[in-house]
Amino acid sequence: MINKDIKIIISTGVCSTLLFSFICLFFSKLCALLCLVLGIVIMSVCLYFTKKRYDKLSELNDYLSLVCSGNYDLNIASNTEGELSILQNNLYKVIILLKTQNELLAKDKVYLADSLADVSHQLKTPLTSMMVMTDLMKNEKDEQKNKEFLEIIENQLDKMRWLIQNLLKVSKLDAGTVAFKSEQVSAADVITESLKPFLVTLDLKQISLINTADDFTFTGDKNWTVEALGNIVKNCLEHTDKNGTLEIFTECTNVYNSIFIKDNGCGIAKEDLPHIFERFYHGKNSSGESVGIGLALARMVAEKEKASIIAESTENVGTQFEFRFYKAII
Repeated sequence: MINKDIKIIISTGVCSTLLFSFICLFFSKLCALLCLVLGIVIMSVCLYFTKKRYDKLSELNDYLSLVCSGNYDLNIASNTEGELSILQNNLYKVIILLKTQNELLAKDKVYLADSLADVSHQLKTPLTSMMVMTDLMKNEKDEQKNKEFLEIIENQLDKMRWLIQNLLKVSKLDAGTVAFKSEQVSAADVITESLKPFLVTLDLKQISLINTADDFTFTGDKNWTVEALGNIVKNCLEHTDKNGTLEIFTECTNVYNSIFIKDNGCGIAKEDLPHIFERFYHGKNSSGESVGIGLALARMVAEKEKASIIAESTENVGTQFEFRFYKAII
């Protein structure tokens, strides 16, 4: 089917050529002939380039139809010059972007499915335990045993509450809805605040706390830093046996200031160490209390604050975490 614009070019070219040829006929037959030939040549050239342009547009339209159908494996990049080539290259960039976004969405779907499965598993365990305790309490007349069952249920509820709260925090960080403060924070205050929730655990497990940290200030968000450091402390306590040791100290250099948290627990296997900051990851030495979300949250907070967390560990010797705060370069 002939395009409307091409019809207009043909009609205009034919009319103009005939008109000028007729006018030139009054002067000379040769002049009229030359005018006719020149008009045909010009019209042919215009038709050639116009058709070529429309063929390229038609080709791009076909490409876009394929992209709309989900086929992103197209290479329409052009090395030629011209407006259509610029349009073609820009379309190619958009296709590459769409392909990348589509791959990320596919990965997110898989990750979401895996995360939901992990969350379901983490919630299923304490729920099952509470259901068992509830059934036992129905037929148990011993008040002391019922009291023990209630304590178990309370512990399981605390575990579920902690998991849900941290999942909500992680989702907020993922969504970018958290506005981190940029304030001068005291390292000593952060250490004190992060230890408060675990003083009872330290006492019950008779773990010796050796805090030789010197104070320094860094730029960050105090509450979120306390959250991150607290999760590291929690991880250390979960993997340290009774009568163990938890050591906290600091180090200051010209480039960064660091808070170190060191335990003498079971340690982390060499093959597990690169993965401990991944969500819901469980290594071979993971404790029964571990849900695999605390260290992931700590790493996310550190990244938001332009800080870093470094872990070193030796099995049956212990683990050391370094929370490193970089100084501003003036």
